[in-house]
Amino acid sequence: MEIQYVIINFLILLILLFIVGRKTVKRLFGGRYERINSELDRAEEIEKMDMPTLVDPSAEVICADCGDEAEKAQSLVTEKIASIEAFGEREKSEIHRNMIQDARKELFSVMKENVVSLFSYEKYLNEIKELDRQVVDEILKRISLTPGDMAYLKHQEVLYVTLTSAYPLPKDIVDDVDKATTQMLDTVGGKTSLWVLEDPALIGGLKLRIGDTVYDGTVSEELYQFGKNLNCEPILHDDTVGHLIQEFTEKAETFKPHIHQYQLGRVMTVSDGICWMDGLADIMYGEVVEFECGERGMVLDIQQNRIGCVIFGEYEHIESGSKVRRVGRIASVPVGECLLGRVVDAMGNPIDAMGYLPYKETRPVEFKAPGILDRAPVNSPLHTGIKAIDALVPIGKGQRELIIGDRQTGKTAIAIDTIINQKGKDTICIYVAIGQKDTLVAEIKEKLEANGAMEYTTIIAVPASSSAALQYIAPFSGSAMAEYFMYKGKDVLIVYDDLSKHAVAYRELSLLLHRPSGREAYPGDIFYLHSRLLERAAHLSDELGGGSITALPIIETLAGDISAYIPTNVISITDGQIFLDAELFNEGQRPAVNVGLSVSRVGGAAQSPSMKKVSSSLRTRLAQYRELAEFMQFGSDIDDETKKTLASGRLLTEALRQPRYAPVEDDMQTILIFAVSEGYADGISPDEMERFEKDLYRYFREEKAELALEIKQANKFDEELKNSLKEALGEFVTRS
Repeated sequence: MEIQYVIINFLILLILLFIVGRKTVKRLFGGRYERINSELDRAEEIEKMDMPTLVDPSAEVICADCGDEAEKAQSLVTEKIASIEAFGEREKSEIHRNMIQDARKELFSVMKENVVSLFSYEKYLNEIKELDRQVVDEILKRISLTPGDMAYLKHQEVLYVTLTSAYPLPKDIVDDVDKATTQMLDTVGGKTSLWVLEDPALIGGLKLRIGDTVYDGTVSEELYQFGKNLNCEPILHDDTVGHLIQEFTEKAETFKPHIHQYQLGRVMTVSDGICWMDGLADIMYGEVVEFECGERGMVLDIQQNRIGCVIFGEYEHIESGSKVRRVGRIASVPVGECLLGRVVDAMGNPIDAMGYLPYKETRPVEFKAPGILDRAPVNSPLHTGIKAIDALVPIGKGQRELIIGDRQTGKTAIAIDTIINQKGKDTICIYVAIGQKDTLVAEIKEKLEANGAMEYTTIIAVPASSSAALQYIAPFSGSAMAEYFMYKGKDVLIVYDDLSKHAVAYRELSLLLHRPSGREAYPGDIFYLHSRLLERAAHLSDELGGGSITALPIIETLAGDISAYIPTNVISITDGQIFLDAELFNEGQRPAVNVGLSVSRVGGAAQSPSMKKVSSSLRTRLAQYRELAEFMQFGSDIDDETKKTLASGRLLTEALRQPRYAPVEDDMQTILIFAVSEGYADGISPDEMERFEKDLYRYFREEKAELALEIKQANKFDEELKNSLKEALGEFVTRS
């Protein structure tokens, strides 16, 4: 009869919890509005805008005493959310994300309080205690020695076992655990030392720890797992909150402890974003760990007596001696179509104030590069829309082409123009901004949106204010997002802007991890770091779908020193480089491509047949012009032939000039270079080249569109096609 009374009370409590689901959220903000007010103080004086509220303003007040306070909190929260819209994207997203996280914490706090109060009923707790035998039997079926336990036994000969519960356990359960753990060591030798502890924080149930491994069947662990799932749910409006509370009540109604197995370690020291831990003997390099405060990190160093970990979030909340849990997976990021058009951080969290990211899949940030037999030759062009590059240093799909040059010489401009030129070409683009200013990233996003390029582009923004750990992992995250599309058979262009800052971030992490420094204090594996990153760019074979990743890493030089440590490292990894000369840039040559130091090891294989034929002698002619132009600075007399060479080279140089955000189609580039090389522009001055170019494009687009299409699709630039082009150019010059 008493048990029936307890069950009836329990069901009434669950029904009440479900009915007041929405009201609970209102009560949360009513009781804690001052905390929300302090966190959103930055937005207080911003112009208010209409936005949907997190709390239903029409909901009834739970009690008369807190009614006024709840109304005031509701009004305040609505006001603060509206104020967020006036902020920049990053600030707006950060405030909104913090507010949602606080709502989750408050909601989870109330749910936990309800569970604790539920288990305070002695008679109901007795029913839970009756499940202890079932929990223990399930745990004892699963226990086994890990490689870490065996290694520990070889050195210590004693394996510590801890049995913890929220209340005193019967002697027969303790004896069964002692007997089972002792028998487990019979085959390997050694002995166990059993400790029996009580911890009211577990609420109910029990857990067994053998070495580093924990078999957890407690109520607190069930709450922890529910809290993790809660953090993955988007809280968009009141209905979402009601759904979460309904889910929680359904689980509580049919509560039954499940056995969760994980490994625990201990924090030894923490400073400067680096944490040293002991325990976790079976952990792997690159694996994710979670600290008691909720922050996460990634293992980057494994030594005999300690493990080095970089922390992704705020390390000030982590204390020495606190527990750290092995998550059981390699660091991963969200992937999929949902990332297109979004701006995310290094871990794939949205920072563009566009709401929740509805991803369904993840990929590890570190992944094995395709093998030689899995690759196909790079023989398909990836047009940048930049005349100087498509003609002189062509890029193929699956290639790794380095963009290198001093600061402020147009390296990022080339990458952004290339992304814009992929519009309508079924190529996914990913731009990884490492250590860049927030304003620069916002400007790039604005330009991409203005040119309709954000529809197929993802921006990974890790500003200079981010930790070295996030700057280190950002390009690997971008590569993982790109691999998702590549293995789906699609073409991807990824830009790493820039790997110089990435190398500096890795140097900082390595020095903090006490690794021996090498040249310029960089660690010895800096070459391997960039190698395993860039090797993931490839053109897959047809058997694997034929997808590709084309990588454009950017490296910044100092005073044009292309022979410095990091530049030479990346040059040796990539398939060529586009060197931007500061002297040419200052002379007004845009893009400032240095023909002598730029090279593409793929060459003509990444060009259309027409462009390959037309531009075959272009590099030689430009190099000859640059040499003669430098010689002419001495004021020597020259003959007519030299004058003609200089005039032709000057026209070619002018023809290769190009403003930003103005990519040119491949067929138009071919026609322009052919026209200038064959002397059809000899009658104009260099100052008139821009007008000549525009008129030429207009003529072939409007009156010779069929010929332009034939040039673009031709498998061979034969004499017939060449004569047709000459005839059309002759008509154009005559009409001009």
